[in-house]
Amino acid sequence: MKKEQIEHWVRGDQLRKKSLDREKVKSMIESSTTNMSIVKTISISEHSAILIFRETYESIRQLFRETYESIRQLGDARWWLLGYEPRNHEVSMEILREMNIKEKTRLNHLSRFKSIRNDTNYRGFKVTVAQAKEIVEFWDACSQEIISILLKELQ
Repeated sequence: MKKEQIEHWVRGDQLRKKSLDREKVKSMIESSTTNMSIVKTISISEHSAILIFRETYESIRQLFRETYESIRQLGDARWWLLGYEPRNHEVSMEILREMNIKEKTRLNHLSRFKSIRNDTNYRGFKVTVAQAKEIVEFWDACSQEIISILLKELQ
């Protein structure tokens, strides 16, 4: 991440300078993986089992949102490792996009996932089964390597 970009986000209150809190980083990683272990027990289909609400659509929507939040938490953990507190999702996702992982091209999907999440939360759009499957596939393809990098940086 370029120093100028970080300074811009600090001036705009999108990031706050903080001390490294190793326990907070560990907790974020654990929370992210725990959420996903629960999410992955749900079958993604038009007839999904009920996750939180009674309607099938709500199950798919919640599955997408929980997966998105798990990914975002990994971005938050990365910022905390660098000594910053992220103040919005954009900076959390941006720091992940810069990671050097084998499936790096998949990181380009993060901004679209953020848009889908915002559309469903704030504009009443529906998450499709295909979108839910796509974000879970992203998690499956990228999360372990991202977590591995975070844990190495934590040491």
